[in-house]
Amino acid sequence: MFSGIVEEMATVVALKHDGGNIDFTLTCSFTNELKIDQSVSHNGVCLTVVSIDGDRYVVTAMRETLERSNLGLLKEGDKVNVERSMLMNGRLDGHIVQGHVDGTAKCIAKEDADGSTYFTFEYAFDKEMARRGYFTVDKGSVTVNGVSLTVCNPTENTFQVAIIPYTMQNTNFCNIEVGTKVNLEFDILGKYIARLQSLL
Repeated sequence: MFSGIVEEMATVVALKHDGGNIDFTLTCSFTNELKIDQSVSHNGVCLTVVSIDGDRYVVTAMRETLERSNLGLLKEGDKVNVERSMLMNGRLDGHIVQGHVDGTAKCIAKEDADGSTYFTFEYAFDKEMARRGYFTVDKGSVTVNGVSLTVCNPTENTFQVAIIPYTMQNTNFCNIEVGTKVNLEFDILGKYIARLQSLL
């Protein structure tokens, strides 16, 4: 489980295709603190550390993960938002993030907000999925590339988020432009409420 508060950006240094899987080799400042089998969020996707060599570590993404996320688009040199799993004795600064990406969205607008930046994202709307809690609500939470954010101006298939300068500089939002594909995880609390209502 994660909070959506990104620790830093890791750098992809190598990719290896193995059947339908991809092994990603990355480097970041806390590699020496990682352990084999540890869960780390990569652009919001929970992946398991499978090997460590010096300042580099490897995680594997399987076909389903690659199809549901933007990880299959990564190349050497790309920056990935990373967060280690949440400590249960600390503050929950973001919101409850599982690291189970629901799908992707596309950036359709980027505009200056007098020091901050508004991003508008569009995702595929499916009425049945919406009944199961896969949607956004005004002032609700959403995870974009692993970043816990507050929704504004949601429509049936779009929403906006406001990014402050600190987040822009310390996450890969600095590389998001119109047309960029991002990972989405909708709020788990909304999914549970939708599921409960369907059973009543």
